Amino acid sequence: MKTKASKSSKDENAICKKFFLIGMMGSGKSYWAEQLKRKTKLQTYDLDSLVEIMEEKSVAEIFEQNGEPYFRKAETKMLHLFTEKKQFILACGGGTPCFNGNMAWMNKQGITIWLDEPVERLEQRLSKEIDARPLVQAHSSNNTHDFIKEKLAERQPYYQLATYHLKGEEINLKNFQKIIQLHA
Repeated sequence: MKTKASKSSKDENAICKKFFLIGMMGSGKSYWAEQLKRKTKLQTYDLDSLVEIMEEKSVAEIFEQNGEPYFRKAETKMLHLFTEKKQFILACGGGTPCFNGNMAWMNKQGITIWLDEPVERLEQRLSKEIDARPLVQAHSSNNTHDFIKEKLAERQPYYQLATYHLKGEEINLKNFQKIIQLHA
């Protein structure tokens, strides 16, 4: 488990109960938020689900009918509603950190945790969810592996700004609980 060097235990986020799970689609952000809901007293949310409720359509429908720029604006609007919330775990969409200054905003608000799964694992998971994943769906007839690899390379500079970086086997309940306890 790696931490961002600029974070110290005495900075303004040292006692914080705002946790943002970030990473590629298929990295398990929603899954882990649900697991942590059962193990902590923190309320958990899924950003994509909240956008779907706000827009009254699925993420796939938003992409198809309104396009990605519209979705990213709606996503940022929903994200910023968390300014006033004091305690939560939020599973963000894979692209959330990469648009509209969202990564800097999340780091200012609380603790970001990058779930960094290998491309092969992401491909395996996403192949089962193609219809619900507009960006993957657009590339499913081509090479999904190459698409995921390219998208990860594009997003990695944003993800690397996370407070914590959990890779592969480090993504487990024990490490999440350790992070939460450090900041609670």
